[in-house]
Amino acid sequence: MFFLLSISINIIVAQEFTEPIAPGKFKPTWESLKQYKTPEWFRDAKFGIWAIFGPQCQPEQGDWYARSMYIKGTRQFKWHAANYGNQTDFGFKDVINTWKAENWQPDLLVKKFKRAGATYFMAMANHHDNFDMWNSKYQPWNSVNIGPKKDIIAGWEKAARDNNLFFGVSVHASHAWTWYEYSQDYDGNLTKADGTGKWWAGLDPKDLYAQNHPRSSGSDNPSSIDKQWDWGNGASVPDSQYCNKFYNRTIDLINQFNPDLIYFDDTALPLYPVSKVGLDIAADYYNKSEAENNGNVNNVIFGKILTPEQKECLVWDVERGMPDKAQAKPWQTCTCIGNWHYQRSLYDNNQYKSAKTVIQMLVDIVSKNGNLLLSIPIRGDGTIDDKEDSVLQGITKWMDINKESIFGTRPWKIFGEGPTAEKIRPMKAQGFNEGSTYSSEDIRFVQKKGCLYVTALGWPTDGIVAIKSMADNIQNPKYKIKTIKLLGGEKVKYERTKDALIVHLPAEHTSDIALVLKITFKEAI
Repeated sequence: MFFLLSISINIIVAQEFTEPIAPGKFKPTWESLKQYKTPEWFRDAKFGIWAIFGPQCQPEQGDWYARSMYIKGTRQFKWHAANYGNQTDFGFKDVINTWKAENWQPDLLVKKFKRAGATYFMAMANHHDNFDMWNSKYQPWNSVNIGPKKDIIAGWEKAARDNNLFFGVSVHASHAWTWYEYSQDYDGNLTKADGTGKWWAGLDPKDLYAQNHPRSSGSDNPSSIDKQWDWGNGASVPDSQYCNKFYNRTIDLINQFNPDLIYFDDTALPLYPVSKVGLDIAADYYNKSEAENNGNVNNVIFGKILTPEQKECLVWDVERGMPDKAQAKPWQTCTCIGNWHYQRSLYDNNQYKSAKTVIQMLVDIVSKNGNLLLSIPIRGDGTIDDKEDSVLQGITKWMDINKESIFGTRPWKIFGEGPTAEKIRPMKAQGFNEGSTYSSEDIRFVQKKGCLYVTALGWPTDGIVAIKSMADNIQNPKYKIKTIKLLGGEKVKYERTKDALIVHLPAEHTSDIALVLKITFKEAI
């Protein structure tokens, strides 16, 4: 089939499809995708862990390595030249060949993640480096053919299913077209014929780098890619062959692994609006799920920087940030305890997010009807380091006492009170507004099964939690309290004034990260 697609920025792209779109009620239009409803399991799940594991982890030099190693003057360019040699002779294709994942034990890692409270697990299927992490039918540059010679996604998927976690995949490869443009100065324009006698003989570098095209406008400025992420502002527009290949690779991924969640690192959907393939993938994915689940769509697609209409079709993902108010529809924050791809210097300089930071973010996010997807960077050999393990242990310790205040909850009439609840937190593009400092005066609310969970983001020095929203006044006539219990402790003493509900805590701290009070009522709230 061929489609001619005319879009608002006056680009016409022909699309040729190979993999069929599953039949069903969902059509590849925003209007049709508005029939989507977020499944309840995702609303209950609240906390997922993400493994961004691929060849860019091997140098241990952080995120976007395969791009920055080609940009003169960058830290990663200099490191690459010093450790691997000239980028023309040893490009990213050659870095892939050094990556072996020799100590990777997916079941062991997923068990740790589940122990820390994760109810869903996300594995990176490909990154902007255009390398597929499974036995890909349409991308010969994949982890079964090259590098580890292992089907990474198959390993992660089995571990997740064996541990009864929902399984997701993240797909980032739509942007390789512009992301790799600096490789044109080095090995990005090599051909299959250039591989004669080399380790990569028989492979075509153009399948990896996708650089047989002019550069984007303003590409002499590396930061211009940020303004061109939605394929505007002079971005080089992918051709139909590139779009078709991305479509086929993604449908192949869905067909092989039937993921419960798909994360797209794109504005709205992949290659939108210069191509329709993202809409086609979404329609296919929803139709398959509906056919397998008695007419119900039981899966999730995440997209970034969504319009109100698009939020009807997808679950909104906020990167490294969160909205300052509760949202009517379920949403997700994605963040990382370090850099997305493993970076050794963060370990050396003790720069990981602490368990305290993660838990306080999680509580805030859940109070606003959101979920948290937390990335734990994986080293090139397939392991996590001892400091990452310590963060997971800290999260586990808190969850062991307080997890009932997280999972299966729903927002209350207000999400919170206190200093951070009253602040305006503007987002930048995809998000990027995390970093709030919480205190015991910051209080968050959720409800479940007629109970109200009140979380103070710290243990007050005077041992008193004052909850203004539960004051005994005209605004709260029906909230007649039956009991208040400190999770991990006993019932607590309290008094109710016209200004606040005053709770007196015991001397023994249950957690200095965040304490949770479970309030039951004489009448239903």
